[in-house]
Amino acid sequence: MSLQLLTYIVVGFTFATYIGIAIWARAGSTKEFYVAGGGIHPIANGMATGADWMSAASFISMAGLIGFSYQGYGGSVFLLGWTGGYVLLAMCLAPYLRKFGKFTVPEFIGDRYYSNAARIVAVICLIIASVTYVIGQMKGIGVAFSRFLETTYEAGLTAGMIIVFIYAVLGGMKGITYTQIAQYVVLIFAYTIPAVFISLNLTGNPFPQLGLGSTLSDGTYVLDKLNQVVTELGFAEYTTSTRGSTLNMFVYTMSLMIGTAGLPHVIIRFFTVPSVKDARKSAGWALVFIAILYTTAPAVAAMARLNLMSTFEPTPGSYLAYDERPQWFKNWEKTGLLKYEDKNGDGLIQYSADKASNEMVKVDNDILVLANPEIAQLPNWVIALVAAGGLAAALSTAAGLLLAISSAISHDLLKGVLKPNISEKAELNASRVAMAFTVLLAGYLGFNPPDFAAGTVALAFGLAASSIFPALMLGIFYKRMNTQGAIAGMLSGIGVTLFYVFQHKGIMFVKSTSFLGDMSPNWFMGIEPNAFGAVGAVVNFAVAMIVAKMTAEPPKEIQDLVDDIRSPHGAGGAAAH
Repeated sequence: MSLQLLTYIVVGFTFATYIGIAIWARAGSTKEFYVAGGGIHPIANGMATGADWMSAASFISMAGLIGFSYQGYGGSVFLLGWTGGYVLLAMCLAPYLRKFGKFTVPEFIGDRYYSNAARIVAVICLIIASVTYVIGQMKGIGVAFSRFLETTYEAGLTAGMIIVFIYAVLGGMKGITYTQIAQYVVLIFAYTIPAVFISLNLTGNPFPQLGLGSTLSDGTYVLDKLNQVVTELGFAEYTTSTRGSTLNMFVYTMSLMIGTAGLPHVIIRFFTVPSVKDARKSAGWALVFIAILYTTAPAVAAMARLNLMSTFEPTPGSYLAYDERPQWFKNWEKTGLLKYEDKNGDGLIQYSADKASNEMVKVDNDILVLANPEIAQLPNWVIALVAAGGLAAALSTAAGLLLAISSAISHDLLKGVLKPNISEKAELNASRVAMAFTVLLAGYLGFNPPDFAAGTVALAFGLAASSIFPALMLGIFYKRMNTQGAIAGMLSGIGVTLFYVFQHKGIMFVKSTSFLGDMSPNWFMGIEPNAFGAVGAVVNFAVAMIVAKMTAEPPKEIQDLVDDIRSPHGAGGAAAH
């Protein structure tokens, strides 16, 4: 059986399963649409959260990012930030928000700060962060579908948009939750099985995490060999290169960490379990399920980079002839994500850090995981499984984000502020219209993404970190925080972050409008735009607390409500209203 036919069968079967689950578990009420009826088991919710979390950025882009852009050690910011954020979420936010008992993050902010204006600001912040995140997912969807369908990136992205829309609109949170459990199973097998094969091939160790520190057949360590190969081609040493300064790496990690704890599509998951205790448990289970992939990613990155380099330069000084390039190379050339230009006319593929002599003019970071099994010449069924996993990862998070955006528009803005008496059916229809519009907007921006998938997602985390996270933390742990402080904090935090990002990345990520350029000499204290969310969060906290001190304290019933949320045996926020 050909690889293409086998891939169609495997992917077709998984898609039929997802759509079947979405139809079986479709939402019949707004509670089922927004929070799956509130009765999901903590382990099932942990698995669904894992799938929601392990997006195109984690599955498709992170290993490529560690392997290429952030060069090994520099990529550790993603591993630390994205896992550490879950600890913060489990300890400081999830239980209290679940106890409050509302559907969405803006609903909590609107009630806690007793203000529709605060709710509207929260909706705007949520939409800006979530749409930026969806753009990153769309890049991953375009990469995965273009390879699967053996077509251009643009055609792949269009096909992916249609699939996302169908099953996100069908099922709501209830359908998405059960679909994401199936997607987690697919994507974790798709990620770990090739890693086990490659680790066995290179080191004889079946555990990739241990294989990364093991020796190759010639007795040299994997990372020593990789350092030798990349430095010979003029690249920085893999194991010691940092991402800018130590301060930049610290701030980047912090931005991803608090962004994780402030992302609405993750927080909304903790409203789907029956109790506060279950919210803590499901956060713990989510961390376990996520750690399986995150501890495997560094090994995948290093081994895939080594295999790729060895393909272009089988022995030191001898280069692969372009006419003898392997089939995987030809497959990825069709997508436009891999490009070769014979600069010296010798017909050989010379790949180096020197732009003038480098003939691999495009090696997109985001192809590394999907191309990895083909480069390593693994069995066809493994390659087909990886294609299914990549598609599952991209689709699962896109659906969760679309739900967070549509619920913010229909539930928080329309029902909460503009039309309080709207019927349940009209609210659901409005949510689906909002979803359709968001798919089109994100798809349009996905045709010209501001960065590779994980880089775009890092921007989204920065926006969530600078706006939503401080408002939630102060709302739970600082009784004196009032409406004026919360609004001023959110606006100043996201404002300063957007201003800095747009200076370097362009207004709405249109590069021609960037007036400082994405160049490190122009960075504030050496902090890159993708990491600036942590600085925005500091500004948010400072402004919010200063304004709160200068204005009237919140009403007594709101202060009592904050005490009740934090009390282990209180009646719960919903009961207090």
